[in-house]
Amino acid sequence: MSSDTTSATIGPVEGAQYDVDNPAPYIEAPRKRTGKTPRATRGNFEMAAWLFMRLSGVVLVVLVLGHLLIQLFLDGGVSKIGFAFVAGRWASPFWQVWDLLMLWLAMLHGANGLRTVINDYAERANTRLWLKGLLYTATVFTILLGTLVIFTFDPNIR
Repeated sequence: MSSDTTSATIGPVEGAQYDVDNPAPYIEAPRKRTGKTPRATRGNFEMAAWLFMRLSGVVLVVLVLGHLLIQLFLDGGVSKIGFAFVAGRWASPFWQVWDLLMLWLAMLHGANGLRTVINDYAERANTRLWLKGLLYTATVFTILLGTLVIFTFDPNIR
């Protein structure tokens, strides 16, 4: 095989041939590391957060589809849902735990996703700090309030 037939061509990309003489364009990272950028100290947190997103997503699919199947098809549809329906469901610890798991996983899954978006798109550290502070506050508030409602629900309220 001659060296004329062997080339360093990588292949066509949008009509262009990239080779040694015509390299592919360089794409910068979204945020460059500077002297002020702290070294990565997160350890395995990002890996745990990534794994949590996948596992919680699978569990949420089961919980939400089960919830919709039971509420809409087996329990008579949306027209049956009212105060008495919720009171009857939450009289059972099984449904309290089911709804609590849905609430906690959905809030934590969503908050983790928004945390990732904030880290990716908020360029200034101060902006990231405030946005994540608001996110964590809203998440904790919603989880606490939802948990309180589920466990202190009184069907005899007048």
